[in-house]
Amino acid sequence: MTNLLLNIDAGTIDWSRAQFALTAIYHWLFVPLTLGLALIMGIMETIYYRTREPFWRDMSVFWQKLFGINFAMGVATGIILEFEFGTNWSNYSWFVGDIFGAPLAIEGIIAFFMESTFVAVMYFGWKKVSAGFHLASTWLTGLGATFSAWWILVANAWMQCPVGCEFNPDTMRNEMVSFWEVALSPFAVGKFCHTVTSAWIIGAVFVVAVSCWYLWKRREIRLATQSIRIAAIVGLVASLAAAFTGHISGQQVAKAQPMKLAAMEALYNGGTAQGLTAVAWLNPLEQPDYTNDSEAPLKIDMPYALSIMATDDPHGFVPGINDLLNGYTTPDGHVEPSIDEKIVRGKQAITALSEYREAKKAGASQEVLDAQLAILKENMPYFGYGYIKNKHDVVPSVPVNFWAFRIMVGMGIVFIVFFTVIILLTFKIPYVSVITRRLLATVGILPETETDSYNIARLPSWHYLLAIALVPLAYIASESGWLVAEFGRQPWTIQDMMPTWVAVSDLHSSSVMITFFIFLVLFTVLLGVEINILLKQIKKGPEYESASLNDK
Repeated sequence: MTNLLLNIDAGTIDWSRAQFALTAIYHWLFVPLTLGLALIMGIMETIYYRTREPFWRDMSVFWQKLFGINFAMGVATGIILEFEFGTNWSNYSWFVGDIFGAPLAIEGIIAFFMESTFVAVMYFGWKKVSAGFHLASTWLTGLGATFSAWWILVANAWMQCPVGCEFNPDTMRNEMVSFWEVALSPFAVGKFCHTVTSAWIIGAVFVVAVSCWYLWKRREIRLATQSIRIAAIVGLVASLAAAFTGHISGQQVAKAQPMKLAAMEALYNGGTAQGLTAVAWLNPLEQPDYTNDSEAPLKIDMPYALSIMATDDPHGFVPGINDLLNGYTTPDGHVEPSIDEKIVRGKQAITALSEYREAKKAGASQEVLDAQLAILKENMPYFGYGYIKNKHDVVPSVPVNFWAFRIMVGMGIVFIVFFTVIILLTFKIPYVSVITRRLLATVGILPETETDSYNIARLPSWHYLLAIALVPLAYIASESGWLVAEFGRQPWTIQDMMPTWVAVSDLHSSSVMITFFIFLVLFTVLLGVEINILLKQIKKGPEYESASLNDK
């Protein structure tokens, strides 16, 4: 680590990052739908188990088929993603393999085998096992997928906020000292809850969209209306939960990654009683001159909201980009050093580590070794800064974080409204439902003739097309969340510990570039195949035990 890859080809770093981002983005197209459909189809089969009505069994089978198509594609891209840690980021894997490898190993040994075992029972065991055992297999398949997400997110959360580890100067590795501190860190719990609830939103939007397509085509009426009701409830609960868990995640980011929060808000100069930006104009293609600008132009904010989100105090102190670059003192007296000072202390840690290893190799006394270890331990929190050449390198892309965050939050609000309206309309809640329908008729969303004798299966076509259009928007919102998570922590592979140019493998950039385009073609083909199979299965529709069941 003392002289590791400081002269590595910049192209290798860029192409390695691009390849990993490509794989992660494509993988995340499949994962949230898997998690979302798992919950919804589990609810449907539970209703079948309680009622033993064949319609609910047929309904469960239909959505399980769509789940299976998506599940297979997610497995393929996920395996490639894990392999890239060894191929493209071998120095990272070597440096923290004792920590990072543990959750990934558990995910592969327990969660993945749990999924693969019970998914077979779920698909092929309908007439071979009892209804109770089959129901358990369906829920355990979804639970296995959720466990997989848990351990992967534990690994990712550790990169964002490393805990439960100590650096061993003799092995030159970070070693785990507390498994449970890694596995149950607040950052990991918050990230898991926010990610999984956002996945449930995508599953709910997908089910509503497919059902609306059936209503648009005037077919599968009962399946469509019942599916919309279940998905709308799941979607509303998930949307509200995502908002709550997002608030918790925001507080954790404020503590562990304040530069990310400052970039998300385009907050150049912080202070107390900070407002949360609602809208502002920020050039999406250019990093702003935050050293001269006092704030983003045309900014409208919600007073005190950012301080509340970050500190639970309307007058809480939130540092801006310049505060973090130049150092600051909080109102309670905490002194945060400047990036320049952190760079100096990081280089002291690197030098102490190098001298310790040389002294030990030369057989120096324990007193000499302890002196170097003391310097290393004192400056170890800033170890990664020793590889930073310019303090401005620690500022992530402000436009990407700013706009991606607003896309995510804005679409979250849209989904809360969307699912609320569906529930009020489809369940026909007395008084509230009538008032809602008449209000929607007033603004032109419902025809006047539908306000009292409302039927979701007889709406104009554009209502259904609007619901279908929300599917890509849901994915854009979800991917935007990951853009904030990953772009916001740049340049760090491990926060404050290892920048990307130290973590990358010693490869020629042309090799990574070639595999990037190979993966681009492969993943695009896989995505096209999945969409084609899904559309064919949706067009084919469910298979009913009795043809009359669909009309009931």
